[in-house]
Amino acid sequence: MVTWHCQRFDELSTHTLYDVLKLRCDVFVVEQNCVFPDLDDLDTLADTRHLFAMQNKKIVAYARLLAKGDCYPEHSSIGRVVVAKQNRKDKMGHELMKQAINETVTLWPNSPIKIGAQSHLERFYQSHDFVTVSEPYMEDGIEHYHMTRQAK
Repeated sequence: MVTWHCQRFDELSTHTLYDVLKLRCDVFVVEQNCVFPDLDDLDTLADTRHLFAMQNKKIVAYARLLAKGDCYPEHSSIGRVVVAKQNRKDKMGHELMKQAINETVTLWPNSPIKIGAQSHLERFYQSHDFVTVSEPYMEDGIEHYHMTRQAK
């Protein structure tokens, strides 16, 4: 059974924080072979929320939710979207995005959402009502698009 949690930084246990950072590192740094500053000071902001799914006492999916103005001036944001490799076949990414959008809309109901999406995931995000609003750009050696989802 999967259980979902959405917590502020200071609500995370040290073990949960370790597991979140390990999952992010395992996927973004090791699997994608991308050296980048994952610890960017946004994790600890007062309004930031850490959304994660637990299954069999392990974190299997995670996303970071940012308030309007913390990353983009006119948008809230969902970032660091990651699913453990062994859970991707279960469509966990789609459930993660549904949960992330619902939490973001609940927390900041009148704010559109903006993301920096890896280009190979453009269709995935489009399936969650995100629209591409930029030309491709390079970030940390990976092609991305800015995408937005209007407040509803």
